[in-house]
Amino acid sequence: MNNFLDKIFFRSRNLDYISQNLFNLTNQTPANKIFEALNAYADNSEVRYVGGCVRKIIKKQIVDDIDLATNLKPSEVCDALKKKEINYYETGIDHGTITAIIDKNKYEITSLRKDVSTDGRHAKVEFSLDWKEDAARRDFSINSIYSDKDGNLFDPYDGKKDLENGNIKFIGDAENRIKEDYLRILRYVRFFINYSNQSHDPKIIKIIKINIDGVSKLSSERLLDEFKKLTRSSAFVKIFKDDICLEIIKMIFPQLKNLDNFKKLNSYAQDNLSKVDFIFLLSLMIVDGSDNTDYSIYKFNLSKKDQKRLKSIDFFYKDVADIKNFNEKNFNKIFYYNGKQTVLDIINFALFTSIKVEKKLLKLIEIYKNKIPPSFPVGANMIMTKYNIPEGKILGSKLKLIEEKWVQNSFQISEKQIQKIIKS
Repeated sequence: MNNFLDKIFFRSRNLDYISQNLFNLTNQTPANKIFEALNAYADNSEVRYVGGCVRKIIKKQIVDDIDLATNLKPSEVCDALKKKEINYYETGIDHGTITAIIDKNKYEITSLRKDVSTDGRHAKVEFSLDWKEDAARRDFSINSIYSDKDGNLFDPYDGKKDLENGNIKFIGDAENRIKEDYLRILRYVRFFINYSNQSHDPKIIKIIKINIDGVSKLSSERLLDEFKKLTRSSAFVKIFKDDICLEIIKMIFPQLKNLDNFKKLNSYAQDNLSKVDFIFLLSLMIVDGSDNTDYSIYKFNLSKKDQKRLKSIDFFYKDVADIKNFNEKNFNKIFYYNGKQTVLDIINFALFTSIKVEKKLLKLIEIYKNKIPPSFPVGANMIMTKYNIPEGKILGSKLKLIEEKWVQNSFQISEKQIQKIIKS
């Protein structure tokens, strides 16, 4: 059952836009299955929306992820989901987070917590039954707004009011909050850019700058994941008009040497900035003709796949970047040997970083966007049979020369050209 004081002092009940849309979120998404599973587990069990999905509904934004909080322990959450045959995995069970999966959609469910100790990176937590205790450990008032499945808000720190007024307020003492987890410096930037319509509080900025070195304690994965959330937010471009936020980002990520270039993007870049993925966006920030790309890859601990993409762009612009060489014949070789993604990355990089939008580059994008990599039509067996060449090094070298000629000729080769290579 809900706490009596909780009902009197902290709940709001009105079927306005916010409540109606939270109610719809429950009834028009698989989230209702999670509410049913967890609420039915015990007489006092309860689950509520929290964080981003509530913020986005209040601000009339599109909800793209759903986070939930519950007074059940992680083991009880697993048991409740299992009983209703809902798939899940233990995302961070030590910190109370279970991820449920319904129809390929993921729902993070976190047990109510209180901090026992913090070290600037992670908190040692105990699980709690107290919603206000859970709210008190959160970083900002706008991140401590909860809602039940029917749209009734639980908002002990007036986060809704701060959100509507564009105030980004730490819960409690700002310096203590930051020292508990230095990632909150970066989160401040993300929330400020997305939700503030006020000036920065000079006291808060001073505290952030005094504690900026604490960011070095954080893992590159956590830092990059939070930065990715910032770049994917609809208000990302606003950061380039906010000198204070931009300065903080440069202090945290000195590898992002090209950030100032985003202040003067051409029309193509402006129109397509929200459409490109994070790794390409990162390339625009770090590729500068120096060793900065290699250093950034090392610092960010990126996957092999992402490293390859960044290195391909970096290599091309160090060695052969000249728009005069941008034509289909030259790109066919890259397309065949390195793949479509590499070609599109290289052309897009040129489009995003040039002052003028070159029409020839736009045409190349259209050509390669839907182009399917061809298969080499000449096989070893055919050469061995037709030209009586035995298996071995000679056969391999002839096939390689034929393939190179075929690529050079825009994936075409005649019998006469093959014969000439065989006889040479």
